[in-house]
Amino acid sequence: GLYGTIPGLILVHSIYGIPIATLIFRNYFTALPHEIIEAGQIDGAGHWTIFRRLMLPLSLPGFVVCGIFQFTNQWNDFLFGITVLPDPTQQPITVALNNLSGNFSVQWNTVMAGALLAAVPTALVYLLLGRYFIRGLAAGSVK
Repeated sequence: GLYGTIPGLILVHSIYGIPIATLIFRNYFTALPHEIIEAGQIDGAGHWTIFRRLMLPLSLPGFVVCGIFQFTNQWNDFLFGITVLPDPTQQPITVALNNLSGNFSVQWNTVMAGALLAAVPTALVYLLLGRYFIRGLAAGSVK
C-alpha cells in the first residue's frame, strides 16, 4: 500500500539515506576526544547517559551535515520520484523540470525559471546552515 504515495517515497529515501548518515556520524564521533567519554565514565555515567548527555549535544554539526545532505538528495531526486510516484501531481520538482521541456522544442526561459525556483530552497538551506556544514565536515575529516 506504499506504492504511489508520499509515505512510500519517504520510506525509500529513509532507507537509502542510512549508509551516508552512518558514515557521517561514525566519522564525526571518532573525531571527538576520547577524554570526554572517560570523564563521563569516571563520573559514573553509563553508556546511554554518556551518549545522551555528552555526545549528542556535541554532535549538532554532524546532524546539520547529515540533514543538509539528506535534504539535497531528496530535493534533487529524480529516479525514485518518477519510479515510486507515478502521479505527476505528487512527483518531485526535478521530474516537473524534466516535463517542462517539450518533444520538439524547448522554451528555455520557462525551463530556466523553473530551475531557479527549484534551486532556491537548497541555496537557502546552505546559506542558513553553512557554518555548521563546514564545521561538521571539518570535524569528521580530521584524524
